[in-house]
Amino acid sequence: MNMNIPFNNSYAALPARFFTRQTAVPVRAPRLIRYNTDLATELGIPETDRATLAQVFAGNDVPVGADPLAQVYAGHQFGGFSPQLGDGRALLLGEVVDRQGTRRDIQLKGSGPTPYSRMGDGRAWLGPVLREYVVSEAMHALGVPTTRALAAVATGEPVYRETGGMPGAVLTRVASSHIRVGTFQYFAARRDMDGLRALYDFTVGRHDPDAQDPADLLDRVIRRQARLVAHWMSVGFIHGVMNTDNTAISGETIDYGPCAFMDIYNPQTVYSSIDAQGRYGYDNQAKVIVWNMAQFATTLVPLMPDQDAAIEDFTARVHAMPDLIEAERQRLFAAKIGIAEADAQDAALVDELLDLMAEGRADFTNTFRGLTNGTARDEFTDPAAFDAWAERWRARLDRESDPEAVMRAANPSVIPRNHRIEQMIEAAVAGDFKPFERLIAVLSDPFTDDPQASDLRRPPEPAEIVRATFCGT
Repeated sequence: MNMNIPFNNSYAALPARFFTRQTAVPVRAPRLIRYNTDLATELGIPETDRATLAQVFAGNDVPVGADPLAQVYAGHQFGGFSPQLGDGRALLLGEVVDRQGTRRDIQLKGSGPTPYSRMGDGRAWLGPVLREYVVSEAMHALGVPTTRALAAVATGEPVYRETGGMPGAVLTRVASSHIRVGTFQYFAARRDMDGLRALYDFTVGRHDPDAQDPADLLDRVIRRQARLVAHWMSVGFIHGVMNTDNTAISGETIDYGPCAFMDIYNPQTVYSSIDAQGRYGYDNQAKVIVWNMAQFATTLVPLMPDQDAAIEDFTARVHAMPDLIEAERQRLFAAKIGIAEADAQDAALVDELLDLMAEGRADFTNTFRGLTNGTARDEFTDPAAFDAWAERWRARLDRESDPEAVMRAANPSVIPRNHRIEQMIEAAVAGDFKPFERLIAVLSDPFTDDPQASDLRRPPEPAEIVRATFCGT
């Protein structure tokens, strides 16, 4: 039975050098692990049976109207430029228009090798698929712009990695688009002006139909990225691999590889096992996104009639970005301590608390959530230092109308903690998906204090601490 999804694929109408058409490599015994019925309804996907869903979202069946393809792009990876990358284990099935009239990509991850696989098998194992499902849906519930997870399917086939054979899986991802900074870099590096202009026109039509010119598009993307990274930092999130090919023009969080949420607050926190120099650590994210936007700006210069003037203009726009990020960061963190409209003194109050948290090895999430219920001081090795800060903070809150409501809306009670993610993966590999389902359920409502989820709010014990996360490819 073929599933009747209202697909088209406008990306497939671009020139052939933008992608490679191909279908997924069939898998032996697909089994549906989870299907996001709420998201499916939002996308206008009709109901059908689980066996059909498994076949479609494993890539075995191509829905009517789909036009599967692997996109090509380039990218700076840890600062080094790779002139050709691309979807090495992913296929864009096509696009649907959701119930709000927004066009959204549907992509398979782990669907087999493509011409861009760079000797890889193009597959994914169960762990990274479940991690991306949980974390991306948690980010959505937290209000952070993100790709979404539509389905997870077990393939019934092993995937071989350094640790041996692991159960294979395919993730179905939904995004506003999969256009990346690296997509622009691919054509700019080749001085392919026709391709670059076609990509620019497509991007403007998809995301910013009111953009007047490349300078206007640059401004819009800079603003989206500034808001995104500030939002990451406000929930203690570390992307882990902020390469330009992982920077989406839409301003969505994309490509959840070695991502993680901080437990103890430390601005130099790095989890990614491949980030030996800490390039993409927590506190560096604001700097890296500016660098990434400089690379994006460089690709747009050839589209401007006066390139010398464009270089000067674009440089000024990129140099103004740190102030945009900082203003957004101050706004978000002021809300985390109950301040609806922040002033210059409030930024200092926030930063003093963060310094105390770093010195006192305080849990990031539980400290901010604890400001509403009087438990924040319990997170500090030196509660007296917190008490001195709290006296000034409470005096400041006297000027706020409803600081508790502001804090409760800004500070989640529960996040996808790294040790719980690892425990969930370990259980799933052994055939127990109950921890996965529980995480999905609890994290869908992260701002509510659920008494039944108190264990998920607990930081890791010393033996549970996850010190390194992995890309999973």
